[in-house]
Amino acid sequence: MSAITRLAVGALALAALTACSAGEPGDAAPAKAPGKVTVAASDTACEVGVTELAAGTTTFAITNSGSKVTEFYVYAPGDRVMAEVENIVPGLTRELIAELPAGAYETACKPGMVGKGIRNALTVTGEHKPLTADAALAEATASYQRYVKTQSDTLLVKTQEFVDAVKAGEIEKAKELYPVARTYWERIEPVAEIFGDLDPAIDAREADLAEGEEWTGFHKIEKDLWVTGDISRDGPVADKLIADVKTIVGKANAAGLTPLNLANGAKELLDEVATGKITGEEDIWSHTDLWDFAANLAGSKAAVQSLRPVLEERDAALVATLDEKFAAAEAELGTHQKGDGWRLHDELSKDELKRLSDVINALAEPISRIAPLVAH
Repeated sequence: MSAITRLAVGALALAALTACSAGEPGDAAPAKAPGKVTVAASDTACEVGVTELAAGTTTFAITNSGSKVTEFYVYAPGDRVMAEVENIVPGLTRELIAELPAGAYETACKPGMVGKGIRNALTVTGEHKPLTADAALAEATASYQRYVKTQSDTLLVKTQEFVDAVKAGEIEKAKELYPVARTYWERIEPVAEIFGDLDPAIDAREADLAEGEEWTGFHKIEKDLWVTGDISRDGPVADKLIADVKTIVGKANAAGLTPLNLANGAKELLDEVATGKITGEEDIWSHTDLWDFAANLAGSKAAVQSLRPVLEERDAALVATLDEKFAAAEAELGTHQKGDGWRLHDELSKDELKRLSDVINALAEPISRIAPLVAH
C-alpha cells in the first residue's frame, strides 16, 4: 500500500470515528463558535484568527478546507509542543483546548502531516491562574507523572534489550522484542510528542517522512527485520534509537505537565488507534499493531484514571460512561489475545476490525468531553 493510500485509509477511519459524534468538543464544532480562535487550514495556508492572546486556556477551532489531511500545533521555543491535534481530514473542523502562559509561541498547520508546517507567530500576554492551582487537578497531574515514570523506566530496559539484539544480529530475538519495547513507548506517546523532533526520530514511519528527511527509529529497523531480513547495517540506527529514548525519557520525567496534557493525551491515543492501528499502517511490516492498540488504550485509561477524582466531582455520569466504554473496548480487544501477546493484524477479518473500530468510536465520544471539563 502506498504512503498516500495509507494516509487516506487512516483519514477515513478517523472521519468515521468523528462522524459518530458530530458536535462533540474536539471533533466537529463550528469554526466560528463564540470565544474560539478560528484556524483556516488548507494545503498552502494556515490562517489563525489572532496573533495575540490573553494567558490562560484557549480553544482553537481548526477547519481544513484543503485536499490533504492536516495537523495543528502550538509550539513553545525549541519546538516544545504545548498542544496539538492530528488527523484533521478535508472538510472537517476539530477543536483543541490549550493552556498557555505568557510568552512567545508559534502555531503550525502541517498539510499532509509532514515537515515543519506553515507557521505563524503567536504572542500570549498577561497573567493567569494555572489549572494546577486546583489541588485536585494538581494531584491528577502528579499521579499521571508517576505513571509516566514507571512506563518510561521499563521503556529504557526493553528498548536496550531490543537494540542489543539488533546489534548482535539476532533477528528472531529482535522480532520478539520489537512489539514489547514499543508497548511502553505507545503508552506514553502523548508526553513523548511534546519534545519536537525526538518523537519522529524514534517513531516516524516511512510514509511520515518529508522529502530528503533521514529515517531513523523503530520503524526503520522494523522494515529491515521483516522485509529485507538484513540488520547488519542497523547498528548506528539502533545506537541512535536508544540514545534518543534516553533523552526523551529524561525530558518526560522532568517535564511540567498540565491537566490538559492528560485530557488531550487520552483523546490523542484513541485517535492513534483509529488512524494507525485499526488500519494496520502503524506496523505495516510486522503486523504487530494490536500490541500498540492495547498500549494506546492502556495509556488513555491511565490518563483518565488520574483525572478520575476531578471528573467524578464535575460529571459523575461521564465517569460511569467512561468505565462502561473502556470495559467494552478491553473486552473486544481481549478476544484477540494470543499467548502473552496478540494476533497479527493480517490475521484479523474485516468484521473483527470493524468491531474493534466500533468500540473505539464509542469510547472516543465521552473521552472528548474531558478537556472542556478540565479547562472550566
